[in-house]
Amino acid sequence: MGGFFGTVSMCPCVNDLFYGTDYHTHLGTRRAGMATFTKEEGFQRSIHNLENAYFRSKFEDELDKFKGNAGIGIISDTDAQPIVINSHLGRFAIVTVAKITNIGELENEMLENKQHFAELSSGKTNQTELVALLIVQGKTIVEGIENVYRKVKGSCSLLMLTDEGKIIAARDKLGRTPIVIGKKDGAYAVASETTAFPNLGYSEVRNIGPGEIVSIDAENLEQLRKPNEKMQICSFLWVYYGFPTSSYENINVEKVRFTCGETMGKEDNTDVDCVCGIPDSGVGMAYGYAAGMKKPYKRAISKYTPTWPRSFTPSNQTRRENETYPQRSHFERQERAFLRRLDCSRHTAARQCENALRLRHTRSACQNFMSPACLRLQLYRFHFFTQRPRTDYAPHNSGTGRRHEQKP
Repeated sequence: MGGFFGTVSMCPCVNDLFYGTDYHTHLGTRRAGMATFTKEEGFQRSIHNLENAYFRSKFEDELDKFKGNAGIGIISDTDAQPIVINSHLGRFAIVTVAKITNIGELENEMLENKQHFAELSSGKTNQTELVALLIVQGKTIVEGIENVYRKVKGSCSLLMLTDEGKIIAARDKLGRTPIVIGKKDGAYAVASETTAFPNLGYSEVRNIGPGEIVSIDAENLEQLRKPNEKMQICSFLWVYYGFPTSSYENINVEKVRFTCGETMGKEDNTDVDCVCGIPDSGVGMAYGYAAGMKKPYKRAISKYTPTWPRSFTPSNQTRRENETYPQRSHFERQERAFLRRLDCSRHTAARQCENALRLRHTRSACQNFMSPACLRLQLYRFHFFTQRPRTDYAPHNSGTGRRHEQKP
């Protein structure tokens, strides 16, 4: 995934840029970067690896080097960004939230046309540079971005910081990833997440539509291209990626998770004593599931946030086993619990509770989707736990959509 933030202000923007970008940290764990612009000094840019550190610890000590009233920042789960380009369209810095599925095809096409790539990410073409090269094929920036829309298979939303001190924001042609505009006195901002605005004093203005292109400066918002009619936003934003206080298309993440859980909980008559959620994204649906079942909510798992605050789990199994703390003391010997799990990588945390429990029930966390883009949602499961043995459970893969695993 990934998320970006950009702002243009009547006064220095570095503080807003730093915190606005940081508020997107939950969307990626690989790279982060910021770029600002002044007419006197041009572009200032910095990129850091986040795989073993956090955004603030990497950028806080070097904030004084950033100057200017306009800047863009990115939390990236793919490439090192921003990229700074000098072209016939002028100089600009660019960041993208993109998943380009035909990158090899586009790369070969450009190389055959005697273009070259200067940036590599893990030995592969940097897709943000590829997008920049597609843009400079146009006679204007708008024509160049439309060239991106035509040629890229997958999705691509982007921000450009121009040498005029303006930001150009372009949303994916189908609106798969969001961009929202914010405003306060003397400043405009654009962001992937609405949660970036309140603490910085911005109020939401509106969402950028699919394929829409806008330009902002400190005082003005200008539409450069009208939005497309078709919208195909990624539903996984509400289910997993989104921060609970964020909204996409004016629909709040936590409300969706709660309502989803509540709806399914009302249809569930499993005999349990309480409902639990595994952090982070599973908690909202667990609260809703508890409300739907009319059962109390209890915290069975606590994540050790002082050293691992983000929602993504470590890729190493040994580290995963040390990430969470089962709250075994919360369970009485005869207590039965339902554990709500959203993230399939949280299986480790679910397994850690089994020593205190007797029976596990598993079912899909979301309704089955027909769209191939949503098939991944079917990997996510609810977990039920009970101390007492039960006999009224269906066998594994019985066709009921439920799985029950009883310990000896």
